[in-house]
Amino acid sequence: MGDLITQAVEGRLFRADTALFERVRRSNGSPEAKAAAFADLARFNALYMIARAGSGHIGSSFSSLDIVTWLHLEAMAGDGLPDGDLYFSSKGHDSPGLYAVMIGLGRLPEESLDGLRRLGALPGHPDIDTPGIVTNTGSLGMGISKAKGIAIADRLAGRDRRVYVLTGDGELQEGQIWESLPSAVNQKLDRVTVFVDHNKLQSDTYVEGTSDLGDLEAKFRAFGWHVQRIDGHDMAAIRTALDNAAADTDRPSIVLADTVKGKGVSFMEHTAMAADQLYYRYHSGAPSADDYRRGADEIWDRVQLRLGELGITDAAPVAVDTGGTAAAPAGPRERMVDSYSKTLLACAERNPKIVALDADLILDTGLIPFRERFPERFVECGIAEQDMVSQACGLAIGGMLPVANSFACFLTPRANEQIYNAATERRKIVYMGSLAGLIPAGPGHSHQGTRDIAVMGSMPHMTVVEPGFAAECEALTRWCLEDNTAGAYIRLCPLPIERDFEIPADYALRPGQGTVLRDGTDVVLFAYGPIFLAEAMKAAALCAEAGGPSVRVIDLPWLNRVDAGWLAGTVAGVGDVCVLDNHYTLGGLGSHLGVLLGGLPTPPRLHHFAVDEVPACGRNDEVLAHHRLDARSLAERIRSATG
Repeated sequence: MGDLITQAVEGRLFRADTALFERVRRSNGSPEAKAAAFADLARFNALYMIARAGSGHIGSSFSSLDIVTWLHLEAMAGDGLPDGDLYFSSKGHDSPGLYAVMIGLGRLPEESLDGLRRLGALPGHPDIDTPGIVTNTGSLGMGISKAKGIAIADRLAGRDRRVYVLTGDGELQEGQIWESLPSAVNQKLDRVTVFVDHNKLQSDTYVEGTSDLGDLEAKFRAFGWHVQRIDGHDMAAIRTALDNAAADTDRPSIVLADTVKGKGVSFMEHTAMAADQLYYRYHSGAPSADDYRRGADEIWDRVQLRLGELGITDAAPVAVDTGGTAAAPAGPRERMVDSYSKTLLACAERNPKIVALDADLILDTGLIPFRERFPERFVECGIAEQDMVSQACGLAIGGMLPVANSFACFLTPRANEQIYNAATERRKIVYMGSLAGLIPAGPGHSHQGTRDIAVMGSMPHMTVVEPGFAAECEALTRWCLEDNTAGAYIRLCPLPIERDFEIPADYALRPGQGTVLRDGTDVVLFAYGPIFLAEAMKAAALCAEAGGPSVRVIDLPWLNRVDAGWLAGTVAGVGDVCVLDNHYTLGGLGSHLGVLLGGLPTPPRLHHFAVDEVPACGRNDEVLAHHRLDARSLAERIRSATG
């Protein structure tokens, strides 16, 4: 494979076909040797899938693959059958590795290798619409509790099967993990076995530097579980641990598996990090062409050695022409998180009471500059959103201005009660939810924040906003931190977006009011956020090209606080109002405007375009089209709705 670097740069990737996996399984080697070869073939294909998809999680897929492989090849009785043993991942990031194993076993079609994070194919995180997937993932920490419920149901139904769960060590920061442990022992749920993928890293940095887990063996034993610690890459050790777990018929088992994040590609392994390197590079995202080539070469070289030990000497990978990568947009690109980060830092320079809190997402929330400038005013809370929000409440009690940051999909529902408690105390806390809305769609519905407006908009003393362009993001962030006297929630799209519409020269932020981006006489279309504003503008242009209607596009970043007088004047004389919501239908901007418009003497007809089903996973453009929220679909819907 010496010419792979040229082929990779030209858009060629490599995978192993399922026939080779089957040859490994049918070879005469020991179970451990066959499992090791199978696991490396799965690594090879998982790398292919992530590179082809353009995103995914290499590190945790590779660290857990030896465990996942042994379970599926050797441990699970009746795996794949309705009453067979069950396996699922609580952390979910490792789905590419699990998919590669399932494809290698023939439980998913071989063409699924090309479908990671594509519409109608393999979602970015486990989902039950995929054959063989037991349960959806969501916020971390749910897995052991779900396994307990399955075990109790099995006991009541007279089923005798084992339930295997994989958790991450970063996931152990979630409180639900520790809530789930005592009753499993009290109820003697011996059919539950939990593997902890103890790779020492959470999203991007070391667990011990964020929230040191201490003596895990002692902690789990204190709850009464049967505890073992093994090398999670040693097939014989995995087998022995499972035998020991099965022999203990009085209590559930935890296997603390010491693993290496990125195991199998030397430069991707976390043990290759320099002593002063804070952030691990291969937690998420696609490898570069060079990293792909080097990683694929290293895995395949090892695969050939393992296959040779099994008597297979004629194996070769399959070359796939992916068509290369699309050209980058030529126009200027704006990233809301960058604008937020810059403004937060500027406000903190003026106000020494601003304290930033993070939930293990410092790279995604733009807080590195803040932490470097004000390390004493930065609090890393780890994967513990409820704890973070209550810390923020305590900071506010102590006279500080806390700013709590995480993904919208985790922050707003996971810490809902804590946020409400702080709101009832009238504490000024600013929340920032990145990854808000339908897009990016690749991670899947567990990461698509499409209900946060409803959750946060119903809070007392809370204003919910989403900027549509960099200047607006800076203005809204300043308003939330410096002008607003109560709580605020800023939802942001993390993607770099090419803004192809002009901002009015007289643009100014006015609380509760919007900005006309395109004039029109027949229909008013309200939208917000960089992606949906862009689609709205294109839809209005398409309507004009088709002979009407004439659509006025208004950027309205105030999602639960709209000036009723301004709104009445804006829609006066217009028969149709459309609202484009980057959110579920219920509880978004459209719901709020519907109440206000319904109170007018002559209400216009309201047409609401929103996410009306569980968000689809796939490429951004295909998911927008699937939900009929892309420009072409919107233009058709506007023309149809308005006659």
